[in-house]
Amino acid sequence: MSATQLARISVRNDQDVFAMRRMGREVAAASGMSEQDQIRVATALSEVGREIVIEGHADVGVAFLLDGDDLVVSLSFLTGDGHSSSDGMVMAGRLMDAVEVDRPGQVIMRKRLTSGPPALPVGQIRARIDALTPTSALEELRQQNRELATTLEEVQQLNAELEETNQGVMALYNQLSAELEETNRGVVALYAELDEKSLQLREAGEAKNRFWATVSHELRTPLNSIIGLVRLLTGPGGEPLGTEQTHQIDLIGSSAETLLALVSELLDLAKAEAGRLDPQPTTVDLVALIERLRLTLWPTSGTERVSLTAHVPEPAPTMLADEAMLIRILRNLLANSLKFTDDGEVTLRVAHDAAASEMVFTVTDTGIGIPAEHVAHVFEEFYQVPGPAQLRAKGTGLGLPYARRLAEAMGGSLVLTSSQGQGTTATLRLPHTPDDIPVVNRILIADDDENFRAGLRRMLTGFAVHIDEAPDGAAALAAMGAAPPDLALLDLLMPGLGGAALRQRMADDARLRDIPVIIVTAASSTHHPDHADAVLFKAGLRRDVLLGAIRQALGSHHA
Repeated sequence: MSATQLARISVRNDQDVFAMRRMGREVAAASGMSEQDQIRVATALSEVGREIVIEGHADVGVAFLLDGDDLVVSLSFLTGDGHSSSDGMVMAGRLMDAVEVDRPGQVIMRKRLTSGPPALPVGQIRARIDALTPTSALEELRQQNRELATTLEEVQQLNAELEETNQGVMALYNQLSAELEETNRGVVALYAELDEKSLQLREAGEAKNRFWATVSHELRTPLNSIIGLVRLLTGPGGEPLGTEQTHQIDLIGSSAETLLALVSELLDLAKAEAGRLDPQPTTVDLVALIERLRLTLWPTSGTERVSLTAHVPEPAPTMLADEAMLIRILRNLLANSLKFTDDGEVTLRVAHDAAASEMVFTVTDTGIGIPAEHVAHVFEEFYQVPGPAQLRAKGTGLGLPYARRLAEAMGGSLVLTSSQGQGTTATLRLPHTPDDIPVVNRILIADDDENFRAGLRRMLTGFAVHIDEAPDGAAALAAMGAAPPDLALLDLLMPGLGGAALRQRMADDARLRDIPVIIVTAASSTHHPDHADAVLFKAGLRRDVLLGAIRQALGSHHA
């Protein structure tokens, strides 16, 4: 170790311990240490020296050295194995920066000079140490007492500063608590306002539906009367009319029929929004249904340049569905294609998607098509694609929204693709209930949205024997306890016990932990329960996607 020695002393008795302590304090002071560090060095030497005397070491050499920015105290034991594991050395380790055994019989203690190398030259430090006069034990004890009093004063000052800091922290805490309380009151007020707005929106929606239903009902009678009078005037047995008169009366009849169609669609949309579209499934003969549609709609094309064809696979599959709703959807799609196709063909194809357990109806035409920027809006109520006035007059903007609502009410979906000038394709997918036994015996749906639960229930028609519902996690746990399901569909955001907490409760229950779980949520966060078998998003959820996820979840648990 290349270090500069400042002083050296031998420790044999009590008097030497006092001298070593004093020398250590003076060396620390001369080296530029703070008063607190001086006391730490002196106390460490006092503890070690006391045990040196008690253990009876014959002669211990203590050297004070400067090693860079460190003050080093080297203890050399001439007898024994040294002094590295005693209580005094442990205390010295707390007071000094480092205490280490350099080799058997030698202990090195280090204390860093916080202000860097000592300001005084080494020669002046040595001279200051050599000038020390012997001191008595009482005088050294008096010095220790002064150091203790100084330390106590500093501790008291630190306590006062700590108390002041605590008061500041408490004041800040009280201020933050008050601000948080005020924020909470604001949040509660906001929720109350949102509830009020929601109630107003519901009331406005109900008033709108009542208005539509009332107006539709009141207009049907006079419109039917106008149409009947037009037919009397222009039909056989009526008074002969001039060409212009016939033309004007035909315009009146056409306008009345258009208005009657609009009124009928308004009434049906009001029923759909009120949730009163309840499908009544029956066995449907698809061949007979489609042939009846083709014969009914073919004369409406008004031109021999457009052909209407239908393709049904052989043998023709049967399906369980609301026949009246299915006819309305297909009639709407075929009528639209015929109205906007001047030359070419309109084709209806029926296919069975066995993987998704769905019947797929595809209506394709070679008509004028829809610009790409307008395709996403065609299912909005009263929306009409911009174009010539004669084309806009052909529709009311309610047919496609109504058809989609009917499809959703039956547990299916309706999508449309189109390219301007290249025609349009509408795809209707509806659940197909096979004749064999359903795939799942019991499924539990836990979701606080009653309408969404109803939609899932329709999608599971024919797929599950029993479908249980729960509006929150607590009700779901109770339902599972009464009748454990084969699979659970859980919403993440529910009042009280949410989906994540419910999944954890299931994992902790030996009876429920093996039940497959699919999260069906509107949340966009990627953080979902670890034990979920699949995560589906509510927006745009289709039956084929749902059933595919269920089959995959069941398969992974049975594997």
